[in-house]
Amino acid sequence: MNSKKTIGIIGSGSWATAITKIIHENFDSVNWYIREPSIIDNIKAHSNNPNYLSSVKFNLNNLFISSDINEVVEKSDIIIFVVPSAFLTTWLEPLTVPLNQKFVVTAIKGIIPNDNITIAEYFNQYHKVPFDNIGVISGPSHAEEVALNRLSYLTVSCKKEESAAEIASYLNSYYIRTILSTDIYGTEYSAVLKNIYAIATGIAHGLGYGDNFLAVLVSNAQLEIKRFLKESYPSQRETSTSAYLGDLLVTCYSQFSRNRLFGTMVGKGYSVKSTMIEMNMVAEGYYSSHCIYEINQRLKIDMPISHAVYNILYEGIAPAVEMKILTDKLL
Repeated sequence: MNSKKTIGIIGSGSWATAITKIIHENFDSVNWYIREPSIIDNIKAHSNNPNYLSSVKFNLNNLFISSDINEVVEKSDIIIFVVPSAFLTTWLEPLTVPLNQKFVVTAIKGIIPNDNITIAEYFNQYHKVPFDNIGVISGPSHAEEVALNRLSYLTVSCKKEESAAEIASYLNSYYIRTILSTDIYGTEYSAVLKNIYAIATGIAHGLGYGDNFLAVLVSNAQLEIKRFLKESYPSQRETSTSAYLGDLLVTCYSQFSRNRLFGTMVGKGYSVKSTMIEMNMVAEGYYSSHCIYEINQRLKIDMPISHAVYNILYEGIAPAVEMKILTDKLL
């Protein structure tokens, strides 16, 4: 695809690498910001990311890679952010080029700690990016399957459907299909919440609960997402579609789900700290659990699963004890 728009990607993890692969295949030129010079050196030498999705090969003639975030942002009209939410502000510390004249897209399925705001809200509040110039990429798509060109569906949400259609056109391919939405709030928060419920599923699995119970747990998780979205930001949305229910299902059940793996290790008796060290990857649900707990102190929405995960991860309640209490609260 040839486009007059230029695309910049911020991030170097597995999903950032997958998004870069998708855009890279559709564009004559892509700008990619990676903080670590060693990763850049390896990509330039071997045409792949040594740490994530190393089977993906890049055409270096079509890829401008820089460790200078200002250089990438300056050269790009559309900036796609794909970094862990807990570290987004750190990644942006060197940024001096304003973002308010850019179109900002978040593919981050997390929330800003301490501020307890979504990524879209963060860019609006701290970088003065109008909501009309913000997009969200969500949906049930693990980076590992994108790397294998397995058919995946992404939902692109923007305040204006025509903006969503434009961003979607940059992602479409024979293995990527896109769905348009104007529900920025719902798709972002659903992506935040499903990581918490994937941890819950992993904890239950680690404790030895079977598929029968996990089906009940996940169906109740879907009810919690629906309640949260309805009571916090009412809108005409269908939460049984792929951006909501689909993303929840794949994150709770997939072998590639780092949040489920995180929960499984905790359920098997690993401490939170040792689980983080062992995984060497960020499980967004860990941070999201604390943020959602604090948000819900104000909203008072009935969310027993989310609360149980918070108690296990942050209050030190034994997983077996907390899950036993939770079983009496499920429908």
